[in-house]
Amino acid sequence: MENVVVIGSGCAGWAAALYSARANLNPVLLTGAQPGGLLTTTSIVENYPGFPDGIDGTELMMQMQKQAERFGARTRYGVNITRVDLSTRPFKLWADDELIETRAVIIAVGASHRHLGLKSEELLERKGVTYCATCDGALPMFRNQPLVVVGGGDSACEEALYLTHFGSKIYLVHRRDQLRASKIMAGRVLGNPKIQPVWDSVVADILDAKQDKVVGVKVRNVKTGAITELGCAGVFIAIGHVPVTSLFKGQVETDADGYIICKRGTHTSVPGVFASGDCVDRVYRQAVTAAGTGCAAAIDAERYLAQLA
Repeated sequence: MENVVVIGSGCAGWAAALYSARANLNPVLLTGAQPGGLLTTTSIVENYPGFPDGIDGTELMMQMQKQAERFGARTRYGVNITRVDLSTRPFKLWADDELIETRAVIIAVGASHRHLGLKSEELLERKGVTYCATCDGALPMFRNQPLVVVGGGDSACEEALYLTHFGSKIYLVHRRDQLRASKIMAGRVLGNPKIQPVWDSVVADILDAKQDKVVGVKVRNVKTGAITELGCAGVFIAIGHVPVTSLFKGQVETDADGYIICKRGTHTSVPGVFASGDCVDRVYRQAVTAAGTGCAAAIDAERYLAQLA
């Protein structure tokens, strides 16, 4: 019987494991299929406090893991939870045929970037294709270069505006003839001379120099079918996120998009089950905010277990 099982190994998961371990709860963290989460796909993290020269995303996760394990957190690699039953006490988690029982659960499974689905997108990730302007926009490879942002919602507009501080020109490629973003955000984008909307268009392919780095994109007009090329050093894809919460559907309350709803702190609709990180947060989606909610989830779990004693 476990006291606390943390599901997920991003910033939220490791922070939850650290604080749970320091509270002598002897937590176990299940890394899932992608140890370290999305941050391991970022070449360098320059906005996490305490690292003035930046730090590799994978290295940051390894340091957080080492810190949590120092206080007694246990790590189980490659354990993928395939089924859960949160309607009984203790809670039941299945990793294929293995049953794990626990008094409390911290869900920190994160969210995945919605992808374009192009082979070139996959090949050029971390070579000019990215999903977070705040994380990567200030990198030297993007400075004073033309850049492409894909999307038309608030997130895409925020990315485009942020990138105007670094890129020479920002192409905003959107499949419709008007932005889906709020009027205020759309007005800022359309009024910025460095941003050029590319209407009624989708990215059909991402161009590279021998798969070494992004050098441009092929854009297809959805109304005429015409193909044009835009030279650029980076492609920032902002077409949404998908919370990795299908496992918990019907077990805890979620919104229409699958984000877990927390009504008080990190408490889910099931007492004893807590949620943190990007599977909860559709607004900020930053490493530091995820770590903060992981800390909060551990504190909430500790107080919940103390009430049961």
